[in-house]
Amino acid sequence: MSQPIALLSVYDKTDLLDLAQGLHSAGVRLLGSGGTAKKIREAGILIEDVSDITKAPEMLGGRVKTLHPAVHGGILARSIPSDEQDLKAQNISSHLHHAVEEIDIGGVTLLRAAAKNHERVSVLSDPTDYRAFLQAFQQGQGDVGQVLRNRLALKAFEMTAKYDDAISGYFREQYASTAENGPVQRMVLRYGANPHQKPAQTFVAEGELPFKVLSGSPGYINLLDALNSYALVKELQEALNLPAAASFKHVSPAGAAVGLELDETEKHVYGVEDLKEPLTPLACAYARARGADRMSSFGDFIALSAPCDLATARIISREVSDGIIAPGYSPEALEVLKKKKAGKYCVLEMDPSYKPSDIETRQVYGVSLQQRRNDVKIDAKLFENLVTKNKEVPTQALTDLIVATLAVKYTQSNSVSYAKNGAIIGLGAGQQSRIHCTRLAGSKADNWWLRHHPRVLALPFKKGVKRAEKANAIDLFVSGEVLEGGERAQWEGQFEEVPAPLSESEKKEWAGKLDGVACSSDAFFPFADNVHRARKSGVRYLAAPSGSVMDEECIKAADEHEMVFAHTSLRLFHH
Repeated sequence: MSQPIALLSVYDKTDLLDLAQGLHSAGVRLLGSGGTAKKIREAGILIEDVSDITKAPEMLGGRVKTLHPAVHGGILARSIPSDEQDLKAQNISSHLHHAVEEIDIGGVTLLRAAAKNHERVSVLSDPTDYRAFLQAFQQGQGDVGQVLRNRLALKAFEMTAKYDDAISGYFREQYASTAENGPVQRMVLRYGANPHQKPAQTFVAEGELPFKVLSGSPGYINLLDALNSYALVKELQEALNLPAAASFKHVSPAGAAVGLELDETEKHVYGVEDLKEPLTPLACAYARARGADRMSSFGDFIALSAPCDLATARIISREVSDGIIAPGYSPEALEVLKKKKAGKYCVLEMDPSYKPSDIETRQVYGVSLQQRRNDVKIDAKLFENLVTKNKEVPTQALTDLIVATLAVKYTQSNSVSYAKNGAIIGLGAGQQSRIHCTRLAGSKADNWWLRHHPRVLALPFKKGVKRAEKANAIDLFVSGEVLEGGERAQWEGQFEEVPAPLSESEKKEWAGKLDGVACSSDAFFPFADNVHRARKSGVRYLAAPSGSVMDEECIKAADEHEMVFAHTSLRLFHH
């Protein structure tokens, strides 16, 4: 058997001398390049230069050392007659495929060549593997075994992938971060989720970012809201063929709706009765989305499924909001939005043709998780399995079930959503307990409905009270929050005449008038208490996956209230 050869060319020289001494003691011929050979030779270990086999000196300041057929021919040679003949014809050692490479980051070609031929070649790319390799080499009398070669090859490919990622990241930063250089692939963000989380960026590894910044500067959380909310409104429009809008806060919808016309009462509830521009379907959609839970929508990020028109922009201009994403803007609408927040309002234009990858990857505590993107389509077919005695589902109820179900698809789990008239009216998000989701969504729906009460619509606010202050005052009024001291004085100071609180009998009577609400859950109802609680907030139509041991009890509760219950076959957890 010919003497085995080890080719050593490293940047990180940690434990290099131990490796070299171990190989030399095992009778391995050592070849090295540049500083690697110099360090080993100075330690008194016999090593030859790479040029001894390439018959060519290092060139260009050491940038060309090992790129030579004498090196790569030996590394890539297979155990087949034709390869052996080629090596012999070129006078290349037929046993160079036994080489051990420890390559610096610039030696990617050597790493890949050796790793590709790992059936015969051991490739060392990490100093922490030296000791285990030497032990295996000595115990196996020159053969470390295929299992170790496989693992070393994987590590080498991971090393080169990381190297390539570093290179592409650098050039992305240099050449694809501004429109002046062509398509933008990367954008620097001020910080991550919190100001101390720097640096931060958003980027795509191929193509270009699917959105353009028309005004302002998006932050990390802005983009989480923008991209999640746009996905929701895009699906809503595709499912119902109506323009859709969403109001997002912290990666969950505060509200979402499609463009159904508002009646006069709804215009007052949603604060758009005085809008000069005629209400377009898109404007109605955003008025409903924003008005579902005005307290949670304060400082929202808005998504529209259709190009923003002037009427919609006018509504947005009056609200406290962080930004908007839409597939386009009319010139008049863009002019209005660019004036918001002294020109710093974030306006993003989404490419409507963009389609994300089927596979999505995220990292948690340094560990990567990968799954197929949740691209399941929500449509009327999902609600065909009606398990209650009542099986009457009007067209509007079906629309509301679709809206409610799509909302929970994009809400942090656990989640339960209530919808009416094409809009979310209550959403319980991110609760560990299902019943707490149902109660939270129900309480929000109750408050939404109380805002329709004639006494609420007639509250005598003083002139000059701002929209956000009115929203807060109304929320305190309908919730019956007990106020004391300065807080009470501040609240009372917003009215021409301090209103008497809504009595429990008034609330109960008004609550009894709410009916026809749709409710959807992202997973099954574990107990019938969810059904009973939903009914208290006017829910008539339920949708949830089956699978609970209490399914029959839940159906029985729905029958008790003459509700319609659709068992879906779809769980929609979202994290």
